[in-house]
Amino acid sequence: MTKREQTYSAKIDDRFFNRDLSWLAFNARVLAMAREEGIPLLERVKFLAIFSSNLDEFFQVRVAALKNQIDAGTSHRGSDGRRPHELDRDISSTVHRLVAEQESLLREEILPELKNNDIVLQRWEDVSAAEKAVLSREFDQRIFPILTPLVVDPAHPFPYVSGLALSIAVMLRDPETGEERFARLKVPPLLPRLLKLENTQHFIPVEDVIIAHLPALFEGMEVTSATTFRVSRDADLDVDDEEAEDLLEAVEAELRRRRFGRAVRLEVRDSIDDTVLQLLIEEFEVEEHDVYQFNLPLDLTSLFAISALSVPALRDTPWPAVTAGRLAAAGEQDRSIFSVIRERDLLVHHPYESFVTSTQAFIEEAANDPRVQSIKMTLYRTSGDSPIAQSLIRAAERGVQVVALIELKARFDEAVNVTWAKQLERAGVHVMYGIVGLKTHVKCALVVREDGDGLRRYVHFGTGNYNSKTAGLYEDLAIFTCNPELASDASRLFNHLTGFSRNDLYQHLLVAPNHLKSGLIELIRQEARAGQNGYIRLKLNSLADTQMIEALYEASEAGVKIDIIVRGICGIRPGVPGMSSNITVRSILGRYLEHSRIYKFGNGNGPGAPRWYIGSADLMSRNLDRRVEALVPVLQEKHQQWCEKVLSYLTDPTAPHFVLNATGHWERSGDSYALRNAQEDLYKWAKNQQEGRNSSAGYSVGDGK
Repeated sequence: MTKREQTYSAKIDDRFFNRDLSWLAFNARVLAMAREEGIPLLERVKFLAIFSSNLDEFFQVRVAALKNQIDAGTSHRGSDGRRPHELDRDISSTVHRLVAEQESLLREEILPELKNNDIVLQRWEDVSAAEKAVLSREFDQRIFPILTPLVVDPAHPFPYVSGLALSIAVMLRDPETGEERFARLKVPPLLPRLLKLENTQHFIPVEDVIIAHLPALFEGMEVTSATTFRVSRDADLDVDDEEAEDLLEAVEAELRRRRFGRAVRLEVRDSIDDTVLQLLIEEFEVEEHDVYQFNLPLDLTSLFAISALSVPALRDTPWPAVTAGRLAAAGEQDRSIFSVIRERDLLVHHPYESFVTSTQAFIEEAANDPRVQSIKMTLYRTSGDSPIAQSLIRAAERGVQVVALIELKARFDEAVNVTWAKQLERAGVHVMYGIVGLKTHVKCALVVREDGDGLRRYVHFGTGNYNSKTAGLYEDLAIFTCNPELASDASRLFNHLTGFSRNDLYQHLLVAPNHLKSGLIELIRQEARAGQNGYIRLKLNSLADTQMIEALYEASEAGVKIDIIVRGICGIRPGVPGMSSNITVRSILGRYLEHSRIYKFGNGNGPGAPRWYIGSADLMSRNLDRRVEALVPVLQEKHQQWCEKVLSYLTDPTAPHFVLNATGHWERSGDSYALRNAQEDLYKWAKNQQEGRNSSAGYSVGDGK
């Protein structure tokens, strides 16, 4: 034990990291990616935009919930020992520090590097006279007609300001009476946030152009000050589906109410007039520590426009998705995906292997196949133009029995899901909303087909959503099978979700909320009984459930080696002597969002015989206790080898990664991204498999997955 570890062990009195502060640590790692010189410049800009987008959601959901606890007088300590008001202050302090780091990085490193590549974010005063003339014409023709200034006076109360809307606070003076007035001007959200100057890659924030032309909006008045501000509001959906007579109507009503959620964060420019600032603080009823002042333009999600510029030298080299080997061979032979699955189970790995030619094709073939009798699937998040939802509509219109379980309360996708629910119902799809009191998060599709020798059930189990757009950005795994026992489990799962059934026992699946947590704890304890021969590997998005963490602590102290790869929240405290000395935690970030969940238990099938699972469930209380989730076993040896290969790349000590220590600090480790990274290694390996070259796993695409 090092001296530092001894000192820390002596004073430790808590066993869990706070989930919200741990999430902020994740966003700090996102920010760290923008500092990585080995990453192309525009990709670094994208990480800055992602950092801001992440914070927006964090305030709308997590901070809003915390504020509600404080208002309700809640004072109990969380698992980390903090009371709500203490956590509120710690969050504020951490976020103030992080956004200051973001601004510093952007101002001192990123913007100068962009300028060196003739990509410039300009201010109005820096624009040439000729360019100002062009922008003025743009203002007169396209901006001025849609602006609506709202003055505040005894006849006009302070206007409602919607969440995340960019606004301009204007102080006006009547030159005749000397009277001062405040006005709010909303920057229309349909306008491009960054206006591109003609024949250049130079940009100017649209609010700068509006502010420069304010006299045209307030004729005869003096503009004494003008600055931008933005407010974040509580945007979490609060629907009691046990009380709601019509869940669809209740969600639609709650979406309308969401606009009026309480304010939880106020963002302003640091040049703001003190009088205006105090007015905003009072009107939005926020505290001083809820105010964030910026030197650069507000809402840096606007940087997505710059990161999307088509400058290949400053972007990641494209990694075109390949078609999984057996599917590629079937396509060449004009065979159906069902014939491939009948041969043996199929594993696909997105986005290295194409979602479109596997999962999307599976549903499309089912929708068009005259032998298909029924299709059942869950839809948690999908796109507004979802090809999969359109396939379900086509199938229903030609008489196939189609059932869609749509989760109306999928956060920030509620409106899209409401729209699809209505369209699917109109087409004749049986639309269900799952079990009262639980979110349906499991990713499963079940197709029943007449194969000539009888009905056969084909099942897709995935770790990610049925969303063709995000499937190109999220790393996920999926298994296709017609294994009778797994198919029977899938049928039982859908019957449980759509009907009234208390039989929720399964042969192979671990299903939440009744059996997933207990099943995982028993697998962990089985490793503990193996002592130093025990081995657990977990790849997941988040780990915060205290019961699961305590089980892992017990296994660690029994001698079990536990390796955890976590993308986001991690409440476990690794490397503490006497508690977690055999636990290591690392995090991998890259061009893809690591989204798959892989669970390996070294002795799950007996001494030295591992048991593998993949699925949609993280080790969070919400996943284990308040959602319908499922983990499916990986039964085929070749599929297990693939999963092992994935984990071996992600745990390679030379690949860029972050390591969590006992104090909660994440330390950057491994090589530069300019040399290599785990995701690039995985892509090259998957591509080699498709091309039929021997891999280090010792099998070729000819053997297939």
